[in-house]
This record gives sequence, structure tokens and C-alpha cells, in this order.
Amino acid sequence: MALRSLLPEKVEKYVSTVATRETELQRRLRAETSTLSGAGMQIGADEGALLALLARLIGARRALEIGTYTGYSALAVAMALPADGLLTCCDISDEWTQVARRYWREAGLATRIELKLAPAAKTLRELIRDPGAGTFDFAFIDADKEGYDGYYESCLILLRAGGLMAFDNTLWSGRVADAAQDDADTVALRNLNAKVRDDARVDSCLLTVGDGVLLARKR
Repeated sequence: MALRSLLPEKVEKYVSTVATRETELQRRLRAETSTLSGAGMQIGADEGALLALLARLIGARRALEIGTYTGYSALAVAMALPADGLLTCCDISDEWTQVARRYWREAGLATRIELKLAPAAKTLRELIRDPGAGTFDFAFIDADKEGYDGYYESCLILLRAGGLMAFDNTLWSGRVADAAQDDADTVALRNLNAKVRDDARVDSCLLTVGDGVLLARKR
């Protein structure tokens, strides 16, 4: 079973439920999502707060999300954007994003979020054509792990200089640190962590928040 956090359970509970501020709407969305078959894909409240803070810190106006699920991370980021901001979400599940859209509407953010239901690689190619390179400020990637390298390269094109991307699950329940683990997802994440570390195009940091959050700032 995948771990959402490598913290001891009591510390994880404290961080998520005591030390992190959430709106009532966010709490309800997390509660509903916890009953679904893919509940393990939902980020924690602490990670949502981190994403929102990062978006605010860099003054993000246009943001991108790859992998939306039921919309908690999108809700957190969209709330951090200015009134004229726009978050573009890429996902392939109409069923799960129906939940997301319901909460976005209730939050009054439906016009601040556009959902692209298509393979993310296809949507990213379209975004590179229009609105074009350097037009996004922030990107959050939480989708198929073998696709992370391609998403990284596309986001480097789409982000402006000083723009920031965040990748979820980059510790992968600790499996990236275990040389005996050689499944495709683990290898893909291990390779991405090393690639970003050595990439002169970015400044980077791997955080131990949740299941690992890799940050890369475009130079």
C-alpha cells in the first residue's frame, strides 16, 4: 500500500489536521474523495497549503495542472490566483473530474479553472502552440509517473523565466531510495529526481512533504 506521507502517523495527523488551515469546502472535498476507489491519489491538506503558498509567492496568474482527480489541488491553487487568473487542468477522467467541477462551482471558481479532458501530452502540445512558450507561471504535476519526464520538458517550455513547477510523489513511499525497487514508475521517478538535480536550466529542491514534492524553478 502506498504511503501518503513518510512521517510518523501522529506527526502526520498533527500537520494535516492541526497545523494546516483549510476551508470547510476543502474539508468536505477531502472527506468525499476519501470514500472513492482512487482515494490514495488525493494530496493532503498540508500539500495543498504548500501549493497555494508557492503560487502566491511567485505572483502566479496563469497556472497549469497535470492530473486533477477530484480537484483538491486545483481548488487550492485556483483560490491563490488573482481574480483574473486562470488554471488549466489536464485529466482524462470525466467521472472523477465531475466531482471536481461540482466543488469548483460551489467555490465560485468555475470561471477561473478550465478543464482539458484529453491525454496531457496532447494538451501540452496544444498549449505550446497557443498561448505559447513562456506564458505560464506555475505548474503542478501529479499524473502517470512514466510521463513525468515529458511533462517536465513541456513545462520548461511553457513556464516563464522564474516560473515554478512542483511534482508530487517523488519519494514514492520511499521506494526511490531502495535500489532493489526497479519497477517502471520507481525508475522513472528516480531518474527524474537525478535529472532535475543536475539540470542547469533550473534551480531545484526535493521536499519531504507528503509523498515527496520536487520543486524546479526555471532560470
